[in-house]
Amino acid sequence: MPAAIVYPLAALAEIAGCFAIWAWWRGASGLWLLPGLASLALFGWLLAQVEAGFAGRAFAAYGGVYIAASLLWMWGAEGQRPDLWDLAGAGLCLIGATVILAAPRAG
Repeated sequence: MPAAIVYPLAALAEIAGCFAIWAWWRGASGLWLLPGLASLALFGWLLAQVEAGFAGRAFAAYGGVYIAASLLWMWGAEGQRPDLWDLAGAGLCLIGATVILAAPRAG
């Protein structure tokens, strides 16, 4: 599966899983843990689908996508709109992720 598809799906799965644990830790029902753990397992499986040659490279590039997705989550799920600095930082991270994945490499 192409990274452009996998990374956003992985980010959604990771953020949803972490949010479920975050909510439980702050007093929500323990039932939040079931979909949260399933979501985190899905995240791990999705990230393993990326063809990057090395896990570290796949994880590093994913980090940029995760940052941008986290800001979208903050806006959509928590109602806090990202400011200009948030958007600039996320843009830099996405540029970095693109450089990592698209760099010409021998072999």
